[in-house]
Amino acid sequence: MANTFKRMEKKTTLPTERVEELKARIAPYMKDDPYNVDGKPYMICNLYYDDFDDHVIRGSVQLPKYKEKLRLRSYGVPTEDTKVFLELKKKYYGVGTKRRTKLRYGDLKHYLDTGIHPAGLSYIDEQVLREIDYYRSHETVEPRVYVSYLRNAYHGREDPSFRLTFDSDILTRRYDLDLTLGRYGTPILTEGTTLLEVKFAGAVPFWFCRVMSDFGLSFHTFSKVGTDFKLHTYEKACTEHPDEDHYLRLIH
Repeated sequence: MANTFKRMEKKTTLPTERVEELKARIAPYMKDDPYNVDGKPYMICNLYYDDFDDHVIRGSVQLPKYKEKLRLRSYGVPTEDTKVFLELKKKYYGVGTKRRTKLRYGDLKHYLDTGIHPAGLSYIDEQVLREIDYYRSHETVEPRVYVSYLRNAYHGREDPSFRLTFDSDILTRRYDLDLTLGRYGTPILTEGTTLLEVKFAGAVPFWFCRVMSDFGLSFHTFSKVGTDFKLHTYEKACTEHPDEDHYLRLIH
């Protein structure tokens, strides 16, 4: 298992009705991710960590030169014994890096609650947790947002570092912040829309640039947890200031 990743990530959205057409266009160049069983999407569940005032995400949505965030991720709904990923994601001038460890969900919850490292860690896992320790020494964070979605992923036949992921049915919630409780929440994508993420180490292949042009696609900023924050802020503003229409701009 790789513990460190470094790559660019770009995003766009497209009508869900065109996804199969796009998949057919990329088929000569891309292979199914091992998680794609018979072409069916797989479930990803995340807990994002922040403080009560959403300090981390408030900074992130302002698109700073450097940002970092802590995330707990499972594939499917875990039990206490399921191996899950604890990840420290960083981005500097658009280039993302990710440091992660894969351990039992119960062990990682205990570590996040107490700061005590699980016994018997490998050298690499110990180093990753020490880096997360440092992050938590200057960011007082706790589980803040649950984000789950269904994903199909593909990687390049010639360049495996080039990846495409199609995310649909994105749900978020700010309650019941435990991955074992299951997948439910509020949709954050417009109905009939799919999120496409393009991940690459060097440059986007020319053939895919042509595909994007043919489909009328262009990259734009989109953050799942950032969108949840904007919607949460909008709902809060509507509750506190029901007669002030200017709060509508928060979701645009």
